[in-house]
Amino acid sequence: MTERRPIIAGNWKMHKDHLEAIQLVQRLAYHLDESDYEGQDIVVAPPFVALRSIQTLIDSDRLPLALGAQNCHWEAEGAFTGEVSAAMLARLDVAYVICGHSERRALFGETDEIVNRKVKAVQKQHLRPIVCVGETLEERQAGRAEEVVVGQLRGSLAGVKVVDPEELVLAYEPVWAIGTGETATKEDAQELCAAIRAELAELYDDATAEAVRIQYGGSVKPGNIRELMGEPDIDGALVGGASLNSDDFALIVGWRR
Repeated sequence: MTERRPIIAGNWKMHKDHLEAIQLVQRLAYHLDESDYEGQDIVVAPPFVALRSIQTLIDSDRLPLALGAQNCHWEAEGAFTGEVSAAMLARLDVAYVICGHSERRALFGETDEIVNRKVKAVQKQHLRPIVCVGETLEERQAGRAEEVVVGQLRGSLAGVKVVDPEELVLAYEPVWAIGTGETATKEDAQELCAAIRAELAELYDDATAEAVRIQYGGSVKPGNIRELMGEPDIDGALVGGASLNSDDFALIVGWRR
Protein backbone atom coordinates (compact mmCIF):
# COMPACT_ATOMS: atom_id res chain seq x y z
CA MET A 1 0.00 0.00 0.00
CA THR A 2 1.28 3.46 -0.92
CA GLU A 3 2.10 5.71 2.02
CA ARG A 4 0.36 8.98 1.19
CA ARG A 5 1.61 12.22 2.75
CA PRO A 6 -1.18 13.96 4.73
CA ILE A 7 -2.22 17.43 3.58
CA ILE A 8 -4.09 19.92 5.76
CA ALA A 9 -5.22 23.12 4.01
CA GLY A 10 -6.91 26.19 5.43
CA ASN A 11 -9.30 27.98 3.09
CA TRP A 12 -9.86 31.44 4.54
CA LYS A 13 -12.48 32.39 1.93
CA MET A 14 -13.29 36.15 2.01
CA HIS A 15 -11.86 36.76 5.47
CA LYS A 16 -8.79 38.63 6.74
CA ASP A 17 -7.10 41.63 5.14
CA HIS A 18 -3.35 41.43 4.61
CA LEU A 19 -2.52 42.67 8.13
CA GLU A 20 -4.94 40.27 9.80
CA ALA A 21 -3.58 37.49 7.61
CA ILE A 22 -0.03 38.14 8.79
CA GLN A 23 -1.17 38.05 12.41
CA LEU A 24 -3.04 34.79 11.88
CA VAL A 25 -0.04 33.04 10.34
CA GLN A 26 2.26 34.35 13.06
CA ARG A 27 -0.06 33.03 15.77
CA LEU A 28 -0.38 29.71 13.96
CA ALA A 29 3.39 29.35 13.73
CA TYR A 30 3.67 30.11 17.46
CA HIS A 31 1.32 27.22 18.31
CA LEU A 32 3.01 24.65 16.09
CA ASP A 33 6.21 22.76 16.76
CA GLU A 34 8.61 21.01 14.40
CA SER A 35 6.87 17.65 14.72
CA ASP A 36 3.64 19.14 13.36
CA TYR A 37 5.36 19.98 10.08
CA GLU A 38 7.16 16.69 9.68
CA GLY A 39 5.68 14.19 7.26
CA GLN A 40 2.73 16.32 6.16
CA ASP A 41 1.93 19.38 4.06
CA ILE A 42 0.30 22.41 5.66
CA VAL A 43 -1.32 24.91 3.29
CA VAL A 44 -2.84 28.33 3.95
CA ALA A 45 -5.06 29.89 1.28
CA PRO A 46 -5.73 33.56 2.10
CA PRO A 47 -7.60 36.03 -0.13
CA PHE A 48 -5.71 37.28 -3.17
CA VAL A 49 -4.89 40.62 -1.52
CA ALA A 50 -2.93 38.86 1.24
CA LEU A 51 -0.93 36.43 -0.91
CA ARG A 52 2.11 38.66 -1.27
CA SER A 53 2.21 39.47 2.44
CA ILE A 54 1.97 35.82 3.46
CA GLN A 55 4.51 34.74 0.84
CA THR A 56 6.98 37.31 2.21
CA LEU A 57 6.32 36.17 5.80
CA ILE A 58 6.80 32.50 4.91
CA ASP A 59 10.09 33.31 3.18
CA SER A 60 11.47 35.70 5.78
CA ASP A 61 10.62 33.49 8.76
CA ARG A 62 11.42 30.27 6.88
CA LEU A 63 8.08 28.77 7.83
CA PRO A 64 7.42 25.25 6.49
CA LEU A 65 4.03 26.32 5.14
CA ALA A 66 2.81 26.12 1.57
CA LEU A 67 0.90 29.00 0.03
CA GLY A 68 -2.44 28.32 -1.63
CA ALA A 69 -4.85 30.39 -3.70
CA GLN A 70 -8.61 30.03 -3.60
CA ASN A 71 -9.28 30.33 -7.32
CA CYS A 72 -7.85 31.41 -10.66
CA HIS A 73 -8.88 32.10 -14.25
CA TRP A 74 -8.17 29.55 -16.97
CA GLU A 75 -6.40 32.00 -19.29
CA ALA A 76 -2.82 33.14 -18.69
CA GLU A 77 -3.73 36.79 -19.39
CA GLY A 78 -6.33 38.87 -21.18
CA ALA A 79 -9.28 41.25 -20.89
CA PHE A 80 -10.86 39.55 -17.87
CA THR A 81 -11.54 42.36 -15.41
CA GLY A 82 -11.24 41.27 -11.79
CA GLU A 83 -9.65 37.91 -12.55
CA VAL A 84 -6.28 36.44 -11.56
CA SER A 85 -4.35 33.92 -13.65
CA ALA A 86 -2.42 30.86 -12.57
CA ALA A 87 0.65 32.44 -14.17
CA MET A 88 0.35 35.41 -11.82
CA LEU A 89 -0.02 33.09 -8.85
CA ALA A 90 3.07 31.14 -9.87
CA ARG A 91 5.13 34.34 -9.69
CA LEU A 92 4.05 34.68 -6.05
CA ASP A 93 5.33 31.19 -5.18
CA VAL A 94 1.82 29.85 -4.77
CA ALA A 95 1.99 26.05 -4.59
CA TYR A 96 -1.69 25.02 -4.56
CA VAL A 97 -4.85 26.39 -6.19
CA ILE A 98 -8.34 25.39 -5.10
CA CYS A 99 -10.46 24.57 -8.15
CA GLY A 100 -14.22 24.11 -8.17
CA HIS A 101 -15.03 24.80 -4.54
CA SER A 102 -18.75 24.30 -3.98
CA GLU A 103 -19.21 28.02 -3.35
CA ARG A 104 -17.65 28.76 -6.74
CA ARG A 105 -19.96 26.22 -8.33
CA ALA A 106 -23.13 27.37 -6.54
CA LEU A 107 -22.63 31.14 -6.30
CA PHE A 108 -20.64 31.84 -9.45
CA GLY A 109 -22.00 29.22 -11.82
CA GLU A 110 -18.81 27.24 -12.32
CA THR A 111 -19.50 24.08 -14.27
CA ASP A 112 -17.37 20.96 -14.48
CA GLU A 113 -16.11 22.27 -17.84
CA ILE A 114 -14.95 25.55 -16.28
CA VAL A 115 -13.31 23.70 -13.38
CA ASN A 116 -11.60 21.42 -15.91
CA ARG A 117 -10.12 24.40 -17.77
CA LYS A 118 -8.85 25.85 -14.50
CA VAL A 119 -7.24 22.56 -13.46
CA LYS A 120 -5.37 22.43 -16.76
CA ALA A 121 -4.28 26.07 -16.40
CA VAL A 122 -2.96 25.36 -12.91
CA GLN A 123 -1.06 22.32 -14.10
CA LYS A 124 0.44 24.28 -16.99
CA GLN A 125 2.08 26.59 -14.46
CA HIS A 126 3.39 23.60 -12.48
CA LEU A 127 1.10 24.35 -9.55
CA ARG A 128 -0.96 21.75 -7.72
CA PRO A 129 -4.75 21.87 -8.10
CA ILE A 130 -7.00 20.97 -5.18
CA VAL A 131 -10.07 19.79 -7.10
CA CYS A 132 -13.30 19.92 -5.10
CA VAL A 133 -16.33 17.68 -5.57
CA GLY A 134 -19.40 17.13 -3.42
CA GLU A 135 -23.14 16.62 -3.33
CA THR A 136 -25.97 18.78 -1.96
CA LEU A 137 -28.32 17.64 0.80
CA GLU A 138 -31.10 17.05 -1.75
CA GLU A 139 -28.81 14.88 -3.87
CA ARG A 140 -27.73 12.86 -0.84
CA GLN A 141 -31.30 12.36 0.35
CA ALA A 142 -32.21 11.17 -3.14
CA GLY A 143 -29.49 8.51 -2.94
CA ARG A 144 -27.43 10.21 -5.67
CA ALA A 145 -24.35 11.24 -3.66
CA GLU A 146 -21.91 8.87 -5.34
CA GLU A 147 -23.38 9.48 -8.78
CA VAL A 148 -23.02 13.25 -8.41
CA VAL A 149 -19.52 13.12 -6.95
CA VAL A 150 -18.22 10.69 -9.57
CA GLY A 151 -19.81 12.77 -12.33
CA GLN A 152 -18.15 15.94 -11.09
CA LEU A 153 -14.84 14.10 -10.85
CA ARG A 154 -15.06 12.86 -14.43
CA GLY A 155 -15.98 16.29 -15.76
CA SER A 156 -13.37 18.16 -13.75
CA LEU A 157 -10.56 15.79 -14.74
CA ALA A 158 -11.53 15.23 -18.38
CA GLY A 159 -8.31 15.13 -20.40
CA VAL A 160 -6.21 15.97 -17.35
CA LYS A 161 -2.92 14.09 -17.35
CA VAL A 162 -1.42 12.88 -14.10
CA VAL A 163 2.32 12.36 -14.48
CA ASP A 164 3.06 12.65 -10.76
CA PRO A 165 0.09 11.69 -8.55
CA GLU A 166 1.44 13.87 -5.74
CA GLU A 167 0.82 16.90 -7.96
CA LEU A 168 -2.96 16.37 -7.83
CA VAL A 169 -5.12 16.72 -4.71
CA LEU A 170 -8.84 16.00 -4.54
CA ALA A 171 -11.22 17.28 -1.89
CA TYR A 172 -14.55 15.64 -1.08
CA GLU A 173 -16.72 18.35 0.42
CA PRO A 174 -20.38 17.51 0.98
CA VAL A 175 -22.10 20.83 0.32
CA TRP A 176 -24.59 20.27 3.13
CA ALA A 177 -21.75 20.12 5.68
CA ILE A 178 -19.88 23.30 4.68
CA GLY A 179 -20.26 26.10 7.21
CA THR A 180 -23.33 24.47 8.72
CA GLY A 181 -21.75 22.80 11.72
CA GLU A 182 -22.90 19.49 10.28
CA THR A 183 -20.21 16.95 9.51
CA ALA A 184 -20.44 13.78 7.50
CA THR A 185 -19.85 10.76 9.69
CA LYS A 186 -16.43 9.23 9.25
CA GLU A 187 -18.16 6.29 7.56
CA ASP A 188 -19.98 8.55 5.08
CA ALA A 189 -16.80 10.49 4.35
CA GLN A 190 -14.81 7.30 3.88
CA GLU A 191 -17.45 5.81 1.57
CA LEU A 192 -17.32 8.75 -0.83
CA CYS A 193 -13.54 9.13 -0.67
CA ALA A 194 -13.27 5.41 -1.49
CA ALA A 195 -15.63 5.94 -4.44
CA ILE A 196 -13.43 8.79 -5.65
CA ARG A 197 -10.36 6.59 -5.42
CA ALA A 198 -12.12 3.79 -7.30
CA GLU A 199 -13.06 6.22 -10.07
CA LEU A 200 -9.47 7.43 -10.27
CA ALA A 201 -8.46 3.85 -11.00
CA GLU A 202 -10.95 3.83 -13.89
CA LEU A 203 -9.77 7.18 -15.23
CA TYR A 204 -6.06 6.44 -14.83
CA ASP A 205 -4.73 3.25 -13.21
CA ASP A 206 -4.51 1.55 -9.83
CA ALA A 207 -1.10 3.01 -8.99
CA THR A 208 -2.30 6.57 -9.65
CA ALA A 209 -5.49 6.02 -7.68
CA GLU A 210 -3.52 4.67 -4.75
CA ALA A 211 -1.10 7.61 -4.73
CA VAL A 212 -3.44 10.62 -5.22
CA ARG A 213 -4.31 12.36 -1.95
CA ILE A 214 -7.97 12.93 -1.05
CA GLN A 215 -9.03 15.48 1.53
CA TYR A 216 -12.30 15.73 3.41
CA GLY A 217 -13.86 19.18 3.73
CA GLY A 218 -17.01 20.12 5.60
CA SER A 219 -17.03 21.57 9.14
CA VAL A 220 -13.71 19.99 10.10
CA LYS A 221 -12.91 20.77 13.74
CA PRO A 222 -10.32 19.81 16.35
CA GLY A 223 -12.86 17.38 17.76
CA ASN A 224 -13.36 15.32 14.60
CA ILE A 225 -10.08 15.56 12.69
CA ARG A 226 -8.43 12.55 14.31
CA GLU A 227 -11.27 10.13 13.54
CA LEU A 228 -11.54 11.40 9.97
CA MET A 229 -7.81 10.96 9.44
CA GLY A 230 -8.10 7.42 10.75
CA GLU A 231 -10.08 6.36 7.67
CA PRO A 232 -8.04 4.56 4.98
CA ASP A 233 -8.99 6.81 2.04
CA ILE A 234 -8.90 10.19 3.81
CA ASP A 235 -5.49 11.81 3.51
CA GLY A 236 -6.16 15.27 4.86
CA ALA A 237 -8.64 18.06 5.35
CA LEU A 238 -9.75 21.20 3.55
CA VAL A 239 -10.62 23.38 6.53
CA GLY A 240 -12.87 26.43 6.33
CA GLY A 241 -14.05 28.32 9.41
CA ALA A 242 -11.78 26.56 11.88
CA SER A 243 -8.70 27.69 9.91
CA LEU A 244 -9.52 31.32 10.81
CA ASN A 245 -8.78 30.59 14.46
CA SER A 246 -5.09 29.94 15.10
CA ASP A 247 -5.78 27.81 18.17
CA ASP A 248 -8.28 25.58 16.38
CA PHE A 249 -6.25 25.26 13.20
CA ALA A 250 -3.13 24.40 15.19
CA LEU A 251 -5.04 21.60 16.92
CA ILE A 252 -6.22 20.32 13.54
CA VAL A 253 -2.73 20.48 12.07
CA GLY A 254 -1.44 18.73 15.20
CA TRP A 255 -3.94 15.87 14.88
CA ARG A 256 -1.14 13.29 15.36
CA ARG A 257 -0.26 14.48 18.86
